[in-house]
Amino acid sequence: MAKTPDFAKNFQDMMANFPIDTSSFQEAFKSQGVLGEKLARVALAAAERSTEISAQWAKDTIARVGELAVVKHEPSDYAKSLTDFASASAEVAAEHMAAFAEVAKKVQMDTVDLMLTAGKDVAADARTVAETVVRDNQVAVKKAAAAASTVAAK
Repeated sequence: MAKTPDFAKNFQDMMANFPIDTSSFQEAFKSQGVLGEKLARVALAAAERSTEISAQWAKDTIARVGELAVVKHEPSDYAKSLTDFASASAEVAAEHMAAFAEVAKKVQMDTVDLMLTAGKDVAADARTVAETVVRDNQVAVKKAAAAASTVAAK
């Protein structure tokens, strides 16, 4: 009577011959960590600069409000003082908004640069991993085919 081959054993042997390399996962995790750190630096630098701009704007406004509080001799001087305050405030607002726009522009350029660099790195890593997997799988398939032909010969 014919003996039934043990396919479970053959399948286990075949799967044992397929290599699994976790170093690519570890490298991807490290790369993501480095990218996150760089993005955090960009965000923190922008927050710091924005805070400086806001603080300077507040100081300028407070100084101008102090000029409004000075006692005037003529009623028309109050109107002139208020007009001067409004005009100066509008000018300062435009300057500070331009400074905020510069911060936003720098963040955008830095972020795009980081993403482009990360994309190139990921593409290079993916190409390397794919080449390694193909090479390793070809070896594993040859071993599995040899093992299967040995079992079939028995």
